[in-house]
Amino acid sequence: MNKHALHIGEKSAKLPLIQGGMGVGVSLSGLASAVAREGGIGIISTAQIGFREPDFEADAKAANLRAMVTELSRARTLAAREDGATNGLLGFNIMVATKDYGDYARTAAKAGADVIISGAGLPVDLPRYVEGTDTKIAPIVSSEKAARILLKLWDKHYHCTADFLVIEGAHAGGHLGFSHKDLSRLYEDDFDSSYDLEIQKIISCTDSYAKKYNTTIPVIVAGGIRNATQVQHMFSLGASGVQVATPFVTTEECDAAQAFKDAYLNSRAEDIKIITSPVGMPARAIQNPFLEKIATAKESIHKCYRCLEKCSPKTAPYCITQALIRAVKGDIENGLIFCGDNAQYLTKITTVPEVIKTLFP
Repeated sequence: MNKHALHIGEKSAKLPLIQGGMGVGVSLSGLASAVAREGGIGIISTAQIGFREPDFEADAKAANLRAMVTELSRARTLAAREDGATNGLLGFNIMVATKDYGDYARTAAKAGADVIISGAGLPVDLPRYVEGTDTKIAPIVSSEKAARILLKLWDKHYHCTADFLVIEGAHAGGHLGFSHKDLSRLYEDDFDSSYDLEIQKIISCTDSYAKKYNTTIPVIVAGGIRNATQVQHMFSLGASGVQVATPFVTTEECDAAQAFKDAYLNSRAEDIKIITSPVGMPARAIQNPFLEKIATAKESIHKCYRCLEKCSPKTAPYCITQALIRAVKGDIENGLIFCGDNAQYLTKITTVPEVIKTLFP
């Protein structure tokens, strides 16, 4: 198995592995630090990251920005070796759909994040927010068209390109960069082989900008990856590394409540559904009484946390902040449980080193 280091500019991780960001509260300093300690890139999700702060209800944004600094600092302490260095890197996943996205990106860079990864929209202005720092930036894309548009915009307006790029396939968890029509074809025989060609097109597009800027842009592939065979397949397509999220949920180090992890362990293929999130994008989640309830009736929203740029309490079927917080705290009957397609294959609580060994034996 190829265990080469992952180089992003002058920064390096011992393993070509990114732990995908999962919010709310699923990948915080506990999980991210454990991955970085093993030599991967540990990612903290900024989605309502301050939900445990005492002033979250009064001022969610202030609580979130403060918690970002606290969680990153704690992750660095936990990930450090005896000599103070870390085998891997640490950073944030910030959804472009986040309200005041720029403030979150600036906070991440100012706090010293090694990387920022952004999806749920195209991070058109991300270069502006990290200017003057050594934080490396990556968009999440799912198509060659999206990669081409974003890289062209960065080239034209900021005279720069991506430091690395994440391709998120249709088997991923949470919000998805695919239409419901595309996702309805997911289990057709030719879907995955066709998407392999799309991955190679994205890599080719990215390489053209790498040549223009006389640099290297590592391309990381994500979505449904859970074993060494899949990792090796992504390398064969030209990927520099992989991003894995769902298998890390059922680890001791994951920051979610045990009941949340149990929901993954108890899930079957037929329990994993494609829904439409209040963000307006398709998303993958585990079927539960909450999803059954909101399928037929709008949930009353008594408070808006102003978490999303495009979300109105008047029209949203439920408050995604409250639904995700309930789930991560263990109220799985009344919460929204995002997951990847491969949650159905998880059968026991394990550890971060054990998951990594499965990916890189």
